[in-house]
Amino acid sequence: MTKENYPWLAKYPSTPKWDSPLSNMPIYQMLDETADKYPDAPAFDFLGAKQNWGELNEKTKKFAKGLQDMGVMKGTKIGIFLPNCPLFVIAYYACMRVGATVVNYNPLYAASELEEMIEDSETDIVITADLEMLFSKMSSMLHKTRLNKIIVASFVEMLPFPKNYLFKYVKSKELGQIVENKRVTKYENVIDNEGDYTPVDIDPANDVALFQYTGGTTGLPKGAMLTHQNLVANAEQAALFLGCGMAEDKMLGVLPFFHVFAMTVVMNVSVKNAMEIIALPRFELDATLKLINDKKPTVFPAVPAIINGINNNKKLGKYDLTSIKYCISGGAPLPVEVKSKFEEKTGCTAVEGYGLTESSPVLCCNPREGENKAGSIGLPLPQTIIELIDHKTGKHVGVGERGELCARGPQVMKGYWKRDKANKETLQDNGTRLHTGDIAMMDEDGYFFIVDRIKDMIITNGYNVYPRNVEEAIYQHPSVEECIVAGLPDAQRGEIVKAWIKRKEGRNLSVEDLKSFLADKISPMEIPKRVEFREEDLPKTMIGKLSRKDVVAQELENGDANDVDDNIDMEAKAKEMNKIEPG
Repeated sequence: MTKENYPWLAKYPSTPKWDSPLSNMPIYQMLDETADKYPDAPAFDFLGAKQNWGELNEKTKKFAKGLQDMGVMKGTKIGIFLPNCPLFVIAYYACMRVGATVVNYNPLYAASELEEMIEDSETDIVITADLEMLFSKMSSMLHKTRLNKIIVASFVEMLPFPKNYLFKYVKSKELGQIVENKRVTKYENVIDNEGDYTPVDIDPANDVALFQYTGGTTGLPKGAMLTHQNLVANAEQAALFLGCGMAEDKMLGVLPFFHVFAMTVVMNVSVKNAMEIIALPRFELDATLKLINDKKPTVFPAVPAIINGINNNKKLGKYDLTSIKYCISGGAPLPVEVKSKFEEKTGCTAVEGYGLTESSPVLCCNPREGENKAGSIGLPLPQTIIELIDHKTGKHVGVGERGELCARGPQVMKGYWKRDKANKETLQDNGTRLHTGDIAMMDEDGYFFIVDRIKDMIITNGYNVYPRNVEEAIYQHPSVEECIVAGLPDAQRGEIVKAWIKRKEGRNLSVEDLKSFLADKISPMEIPKRVEFREEDLPKTMIGKLSRKDVVAQELENGDANDVDDNIDMEAKAKEMNKIEPG
């Protein structure tokens, strides 16, 4: 494939151009440039506590100096174990200044997961807050792992008056008791300096800025090594494609910064374009709607589960969401029905994008201006090349044909940390082409559509069934709030199709009603052989996307995956067998 026949160029927006130049610099220079141009512009609003770009940047320099005084050198692995807060930005960019490699940690990780990740990544220092749920878990790692030091900040000090006093006295049990010693240091002491850190020579194309661990489906997640160039390029690509206004737009930060989607699209894009970040420490639907109503952000990155939650929120009418120019959906496929309902209810345009940890993460997105195709992940970002390859033959497929989505571009990772075998499988063609494991197709306009994951494809009686296609059909039913479709092992068919569904409150839906509804929408082989209705929310990941992996694991753990009986309402069957309580 050559530039002359890139199909997406025919429909590419006039701004930006696909071949727009991208910077090649250490990522902290983005912050320096923003702070130099807009020192007094608002940078971060955390529950009412505000900082401007000049203040935020000076704190990164002081933190960088403090880290160097502690012995941090280029290549030192430093973990960030924080909820969304201004310290996350400060710590992240301070580490980048001194050439350290940041390791993002999920605050909800169990102790065993923390142990494995600390050892695998070779993390020596962790930056966290004095919240009991964080500090108690991480301090125990000092005695179980190679972790050598913890830098701990006061969460209360990040809050505005009077929230700081109220939290300290009303929620004192949520705060840990911090005693400084050789291995535990308070953040306030680390930054007690003039900010005169020693600059470090950084090669943006080769020096690793970040270990971003993949979600992983089996075993220990893999650490994607993202360079300074990867991170800068993707922030610039996303900012160019989304058309955010310099020092004008306001970014809503409710997705967790430790996740690669929010790290780039919320945090780094905001730094690049001097956009104020309006953040919550964690996502809560009503609090998010109130924040939009009160603070008037203009850009709203979200995952489909959040968008669907807004669609079904009974209090939606009391909130003014008109400040939102557009919602960027990522992290999981956005069902067409969910997108259309969101736009109808809010008046806000939802643009779906696509990416993965290994690409920093964004590869494609629907344009903000121009055609926004429902069900599509849009067009490749500037300087990104998408190829669809038959994963069996290795040959490129044509328009309308299915193939594995592969990508080349400046945002593609350097490789996995200490995973030579995985690198050979994932980075092919001399390490230049990223194989995503997703099945996609391209239309005649160069827009891409994800069909499903190769590993999630269901083969039943030799017939290929794509869970996303079945989910899209089920979501069209007005009684469905959430849905997951997956394959389960079956002795006769190889696999069978099962759907887990949460009905909307006050709505009725039976298995027979569902199958009748689906009859003219999908083929008989795709119609679920088993349906389970749940009263509670379906399992989700930390970022809020529905978790097919978890729901299948629950099913297999129950040990009845082969108990297949067509046309049986599994909820009714379970009640009859006293597996669940009536009502």
